[in-house]
Amino acid sequence: MIISSRHVLSPDGSVGPATLTIDGERISEVALGVAEPEHLVDEWILPGYVDTHCHGAAGVGFVDPDHEAVLRAIGYHRSQGSTTLFASTVAEDMDDLVDQISRLLGLVDEGELDGIHLEGPFLAPSRKGAHDLSLLREPSPSRVSRLIDAGGPALRMITLAPELRYGIEATEAIAAAGVHAAFGHSEADAATARDAVDAGADIVTHLFNAMAPIHHRKPGPVPWMLTDPRVMCELICDGVHVAPDVIRMVLQAAGPERIGLVTDAMSATGQPDGDYMLGHLRVRVTNGGARLLNDDGTLGAIAGSTLTLGRAVEFLVTRVGVPLAQAATMASTTPARWHGLDAGRIEPGARADLCLTDASGHLNRVLRAGREVPR
Repeated sequence: MIISSRHVLSPDGSVGPATLTIDGERISEVALGVAEPEHLVDEWILPGYVDTHCHGAAGVGFVDPDHEAVLRAIGYHRSQGSTTLFASTVAEDMDDLVDQISRLLGLVDEGELDGIHLEGPFLAPSRKGAHDLSLLREPSPSRVSRLIDAGGPALRMITLAPELRYGIEATEAIAAAGVHAAFGHSEADAATARDAVDAGADIVTHLFNAMAPIHHRKPGPVPWMLTDPRVMCELICDGVHVAPDVIRMVLQAAGPERIGLVTDAMSATGQPDGDYMLGHLRVRVTNGGARLLNDDGTLGAIAGSTLTLGRAVEFLVTRVGVPLAQAATMASTTPARWHGLDAGRIEPGARADLCLTDASGHLNRVLRAGREVPR
């Protein structure tokens, strides 16, 4: 296959005319300039998006025991641009979590998923968000080692609150095992956040959400994480989790090379409004926004999202004013580089994962491993 465009995103973040030759699953050549008219497309050609924090879609969570249903959820996210995908869990009983990991391992072995992210159970009760309070645990050495052993090389990231008992030691152990320790769902102050980074934490789970906010006398963790070059900051760009003005501030402070777009999408993604489950908790989706459903019928905390990375990129371009090249870098190149993935770049030898969009970032077509993904 030969495909050519006047707007191709290079690994260095620049955009220019180029012609791609795809041989099987991989890109065999990238030549400067456009090819003959029959190979020229009007779209921008971007590297396939990389979602490293995602819980499900199509009415199903990734930890569901129904294999075929999980494949539908994965397929939905692929059709919306996420050619590389981690499965995120929520807080669970340790035995149940190990069982879930074992099922996810099979999907990683099949090449359907690219890694596992454990969001819990090592979270601060005061910042639990959409996690079951009764299932939160301290990150004791035995618990941490059990999860690391269960996940093996497929385990890519564990979110934890470092101020918990054993929190700093757990951060060190997770990083030493080659797993990313992610700061998140935490009540930590600035000093503890700094200690966590010094101990090996190098990712922030959904920056701003489920952590202490910025105050001019009590800055909390956010300023440190924004300015420390050792840290990548996850950002949920759906117009609900983080306001556009704050997104602009984050971009100026950290730059697209340290921001990774994530969806935190749950099972209701791609589905109509209604009631769903996130782990053991009930969630109500109204106008696409997901919130916990309390026993008395009132709505509680934000419960993930119904976002896709395709929509996140378009939101950044059309609503926040971010250049498309920067938005795509945050959706693809940065998280792929941070996690050491075979993704996020358009160059010879790379897997032919591509998103074709218009100039506003609206997704038109997706290729994964050289094949067009049905939409």
